Amino acid sequence: MSAPNDAATWVGELDRLGPLRDLRVDPAFRAARLLVTVGGTPQGQVTVPLRGGRATIAELRSALITLGSPERVAPAPVAGDPVTVVIATRDRPESLARCLRAVLASDHPALSVVVVDNDPPDELTRNAVAAAGSPRVRYVREPRRGASVGRNRGLAEARTEIVAFTDDDTEVDPAWASRIAGAFAADPELACVSGPVLAARLGSPEERAADVALAWNKGFTPRRFTLAEPPADSPIFPFAPGLFGIGANLAVRAGAARAVGGFDEAMGPGTPTHGGEDCEFLVRMILAGNVLGYAPGAYLWHHHRPDQAALRKQMEGYAIGLGSFLAKVALSPQGRSVALRRLPAAVARLRHISDREAGAGVAMPADADQTRNRGLLNGPRAYLRSRRAVRRAGGAVPPLVGPARAGTTAPHKILATGGHPAVTPALPHVTGGYPAAVPARPQGTGRHPTVAPPRPQGTGGHPAAAPGPQDTVGYRAVPARTGGPYGAGPARRG
Repeated sequence: MSAPNDAATWVGELDRLGPLRDLRVDPAFRAARLLVTVGGTPQGQVTVPLRGGRATIAELRSALITLGSPERVAPAPVAGDPVTVVIATRDRPESLARCLRAVLASDHPALSVVVVDNDPPDELTRNAVAAAGSPRVRYVREPRRGASVGRNRGLAEARTEIVAFTDDDTEVDPAWASRIAGAFAADPELACVSGPVLAARLGSPEERAADVALAWNKGFTPRRFTLAEPPADSPIFPFAPGLFGIGANLAVRAGAARAVGGFDEAMGPGTPTHGGEDCEFLVRMILAGNVLGYAPGAYLWHHHRPDQAALRKQMEGYAIGLGSFLAKVALSPQGRSVALRRLPAAVARLRHISDREAGAGVAMPADADQTRNRGLLNGPRAYLRSRRAVRRAGGAVPPLVGPARAGTTAPHKILATGGHPAVTPALPHVTGGYPAAVPARPQGTGRHPTVAPPRPQGTGGHPAAAPGPQDTVGYRAVPARTGGPYGAGPARRG
């Protein structure tokens, strides 16, 4: 039996090192999406149908076969280098509290958190931070509004080489920070790392539609992006929205991020552009000659918008953000000259996005195409208006392409010659993009990332779901759920 295309779906984890058992959840769920891990390292996701909330061992085994042998999964590298987690937030104390609980459950030995409260209307966010009761969390009040402003403030406040960003509507995996540090330790050239953003809930039609339309999960294969080696699967590289990841799951070497000017404060949530800031930042990092990586082990869960009005607002905001990003590219002489060569491929990409949204399910707004086109047209005007306001306030609006550094070839020249630089780019630690001194690693690890021991079998390293009518022994329900399968009702796991 195949899984329903658009049905209430239970979300959880299954580790293949543990014994396989029948899955029994609330009968309201007609399918289950499982993140399949091997000793905690993701291998992939499978969706299995449920009859009365149940899937048998045989049905689960049949789904797991499609992922291949678990022996082919290499453990995700981990390291103990200090990490600062920055969470920019405004007026969402309950969501922030849930996010903080997940971050503070981290297995990382040297983790600190900076919560940046943007233009707060009251003291509820400060109270939520205080209620967390952890000396590792620091509250910072920022008088200006905007996610980019908050991230830049957090970047300025951080005292570690590695700075990770997440949003207040996420729940990170306990190994998230350790694996971010591990990715940087395994590849010292990396300036930026992103990871999978997985749906935390798929109970409502809107959550399922958002999951398909946004396509935030970029898979479970490690990747590396540089100007010198353009990826074969992206004809519009490096101007591909979402190719490098999104701001909800992003980490940087602080020196490299500061060297390019941080985030553009005229873009993103809390500004007239509503979005586009993470895409623009990552493209700017690439154009500056940095190396970006994608680490599948550093995953987290995102709570999608659960109702029609919120979904519509989100989709329109992303369209305006995309239009704003394209406007900034057009305003850059170097960026414009490179982007024009990719115009046919960009048009094809927009058609692909349109087709993806059209197949996202019954909850997608009927006028999604018109909403997207309207947002794309409104984006340039929104960016120009926002940029003027930010500059008047003395905020950061870094250029898309900065001056070429000594020993490097200008990015537009690299791209114009097929992606092969005439001059080998200088390594960031030589040119000042990173701090000159790399913090000492824990004794005994040398220059290689440590590998964590396998997590307890069957649970992915986390407690099994609470006992009750659901039999999820051997499975891990995504944590801290509230509401029933359709967003209402008593508290429920899964």
